[in-house]
Amino acid sequence: MGFQLPNTDLLPRSTLIIGDSVEEAGSGDLHAHIYPGTGTVTREIRMGSPADVDRAVEAAQAAFPAWRAMTGDKRRNLMFKLADLLEAESQNMAPILIAENGATAMGAGYMGYDGANKFRYYGGWADKLEGRTVPTWGGPALDYVSYEPYGVVGVIVPWNGPIFAATMVLAPALAAGNCIVIKSPDLAPYSVMRLVELIRQAGFPPGVVNLVTGGADVGEAMVAHPGIGKIEFIGSGATAKKILANAAQSLKPVGLELGGKSAVIVFADANLEDAVKRGMSGGVSANGQGCVNGTRLLVERSIYEPYLQMLAAMAGHVTVGDPFVSTNMLGPVISEAALARISGMVDHGVAEGGRVIAGGGRLGGDHANGYFLPLTVLVDVAPNSEIARNEVFGPVLVVTPFDSEEEAVALANDSDYGLGAYIHTTNLARAHRVAGQMMAGQVQVNGSGEAMTPCVPFGGMKHSGHGRLGGIEGLREFQQVRNVWVNLQG
Repeated sequence: MGFQLPNTDLLPRSTLIIGDSVEEAGSGDLHAHIYPGTGTVTREIRMGSPADVDRAVEAAQAAFPAWRAMTGDKRRNLMFKLADLLEAESQNMAPILIAENGATAMGAGYMGYDGANKFRYYGGWADKLEGRTVPTWGGPALDYVSYEPYGVVGVIVPWNGPIFAATMVLAPALAAGNCIVIKSPDLAPYSVMRLVELIRQAGFPPGVVNLVTGGADVGEAMVAHPGIGKIEFIGSGATAKKILANAAQSLKPVGLELGGKSAVIVFADANLEDAVKRGMSGGVSANGQGCVNGTRLLVERSIYEPYLQMLAAMAGHVTVGDPFVSTNMLGPVISEAALARISGMVDHGVAEGGRVIAGGGRLGGDHANGYFLPLTVLVDVAPNSEIARNEVFGPVLVVTPFDSEEEAVALANDSDYGLGAYIHTTNLARAHRVAGQMMAGQVQVNGSGEAMTPCVPFGGMKHSGHGRLGGIEGLREFQQVRNVWVNLQG
């Protein structure tokens, strides 16, 4: 084929990291990991099992008292050291990220730096954790609030951005004084393995962060485990419903960051070229497999045709192919099953009246063994059609015209999802007015991803989840509130 294959010697082998033990095989099923660029096996991995989860929780519980009691400056220094390691390892981690899920070289080289930024940001919080006093009445008294860790936090991250999601959760959870049991996803296990290896290398005490690589049975065991105080899940709504039902048995709190069908509203006064480039990015970023990607384009009718012409032209220049080649902008989707599902949704979108102006079917030739689709654009899509309402999770954009600001807002909010929204306009009043009406957890004006920094809260509304990661809100997700009242009356 001429495609570069992953160098399996670079792929980490730490299937389990539990306490001070590093193990290459768990006690669960044998799983063949598939590289989506060629459909070939990178390695067969003996996954973890519920029994391994028990061991990991036990190690985390044993480590918790000392980790909780560690002074903030020492936790801060460990997190800063980890940040340095992540930054130094960024380029070495890139081939691991490409191998596990087909991420392009263009984006994979940045992930280590991104993780470093998160650990530096939350490391800076670790020595600044404060409570507050509360004025009270009814007699002399001192009332104060303290923010306490949950103990052991179970973390379940998705295959589409494992290290991005893992660092987004682990940084605030560790800064708050929690210990961790994290599940590395079976479809893309390697980057989380490497992350936890670096955590050990940075000098975190054994048991503070424990890794179990596994499938659904491992996730279910984590959610049900009485020794885990909170679950943080990033993934699909269907899995989230199962997790919530399981967690309800123990009344365990669950943080959820789920899928999206984020609207991109383009007004006639927008910078057209910029709005097209940024609108197109929703189908390209993470190979179209990003939860917050803007994939539902709503374009004011007076610029609809010029927008489509420019979008089709730009889409035709999106290079698709070997993700190890740095000039390729779009790599494969995660699996054969995902490819079939995405293609089926496009076909159904055409049957419902949509018109393909760019892309289309699966790539053949040298790409035939991998899971490649070109950037595909469907236009004239009815707002109530399946492809306009449901998350595709692939390199597919749908475009619908609107006639007024009121209609644009109504169309954007007419969705079960509420993760992100994007507004393109040069009218400052309109920008604030429309942003204030969006039923979405994060709204970007004339942007397409720049807001995803550690210092700002990120999360969804409606079926896109609840809770926030990032900023002080992200820290609070991993703290419980204790109130203390002291009678000062003699």
